Amino acid sequence: MKPMRYRGYPARIEYSDEDGCFVGRVAGIRDIITFHGESVGEVREAFEEAVEFYLESCDERGETPNKPYSGKLLLRIDPEIHAAVAEAAEVDGVSINQWAGERLSEAVVQKH
Repeated sequence: MKPMRYRGYPARIEYSDEDGCFVGRVAGIRDIITFHGESVGEVREAFEEAVEFYLESCDERGETPNKPYSGKLLLRIDPEIHAAVAEAAEVDGVSINQWAGERLSEAVVQKH
């Protein structure tokens, strides 16, 4: 399942039985941007309005808005795992970045 996206920003949306509506948050940034709606259409509209408001507010304040993930990921792992990853990537004839990206992509696809 793919997340709802608008202008490059992904949304995390859950149903709140307590509130009787969908509650969402823009994912992948430090700033907190929330929205809600009673239907998929309403929550999509609220999501888009929230992103637009956020971008306009940042512009008015002269601030740079947070961007979704850059694609750079720093991992701290056991040196033995690092060596095993390097060996696996070399055997596959690809860089560690490409090998790790492929494995992470496979793991995400399997989970969703």
